[in-house]
Amino acid sequence: MMSRLQLGIDFPWLLPLLALVLLPLLAGPFRGTRVPALGLAPADALSTLVSATLRGAALLAIVLLVLGLSGLHRRAQTITRTGQGAHLMLLLDRSASMDNTFANRQPGQGEDSKSAAAKRLLTDFIQRRPHDRMGVAGFSTSPMPILPLTDHLDAVAAAVAATDRPGLALTDVGRGLALALSAFADDPAADAGAVVLVSDGAAVIDPRVQAALRDAVKRRPVRIYWLFLRTAGARGPFDKPQAPGEDTPQVMPERHLNIFLASLGVPYRAFEAGSPQAVAEAIAEIDRQEAAPVTFLERRARLDLSPFCYAIAAAALALLAAAKLAERPLHRPHRLPQRSPIGASEGATEREAA
Repeated sequence: MMSRLQLGIDFPWLLPLLALVLLPLLAGPFRGTRVPALGLAPADALSTLVSATLRGAALLAIVLLVLGLSGLHRRAQTITRTGQGAHLMLLLDRSASMDNTFANRQPGQGEDSKSAAAKRLLTDFIQRRPHDRMGVAGFSTSPMPILPLTDHLDAVAAAVAATDRPGLALTDVGRGLALALSAFADDPAADAGAVVLVSDGAAVIDPRVQAALRDAVKRRPVRIYWLFLRTAGARGPFDKPQAPGEDTPQVMPERHLNIFLASLGVPYRAFEAGSPQAVAEAIAEIDRQEAAPVTFLERRARLDLSPFCYAIAAAALALLAAAKLAERPLHRPHRLPQRSPIGASEGATEREAA
């Protein structure tokens, strides 16, 4: 739904010039003709229409020229839109391990690193969801804000493409999640927010960060998806401890991150993918889950309407100019030669005879 159209004027002191619209009503620019008993002529609908059209064009030209000179514009406004989709924050792991393949080696000929596979599949995901609002954030040693929530999905795809760079050493997933959740603070779609965490590992989350995350989801509930890119031989979020004393966040951080996210009291689902094909299947499932009516605000900048005023006024003036050039005067009747007085005529005859 669009907010009420709001127009503005930059130079209101020019508006009294609108009184000039009375000129076409009082007099016309065309040549007058003295025709006796014009009221006896039959009504001519075409002439009446042409006359009204020309006067209307003159009125329109004057009004639009004054409004154009006054700086007519549409003010900046906010539009409430409704679409089918979701508001998604893509949270991407940029630790150094993401630059290896799923087999935990440097990419060779025809092989994709985990980050490259995620980038390619997420780009396809973005292109399939034209009505979403998306943002992008990253994390490694520290969280990295990349792009806030926006409906300009070309910018989102470019932001995802820019994450395919050499990563850093560590994985601070807790502060990365805090950054992603903060993106929904001013989002009007209370039921449409979701965080898509893409990572190949986890780390111990500080208790203070855990408390901040719990507080954030209480104030603004969102759905959370964890797409875990499993490296061959590495532990995953669903693995069980094999020996006493292993069930700690330091030894099995992926398992405990999964437990922590499931305990937040918001919709949560984890996907484990050990190949690009499995990543594609997980993203397709997220695509199916995140399809609901959403409402969001779109801000539109001020629009200068003066060029439109001048263009329409020019067309009206062109019509008046064409009518003026087509104007033709009435033909005057031939005047008869004047007769000379009788005496003067006889004297002239005698002089001609002599």
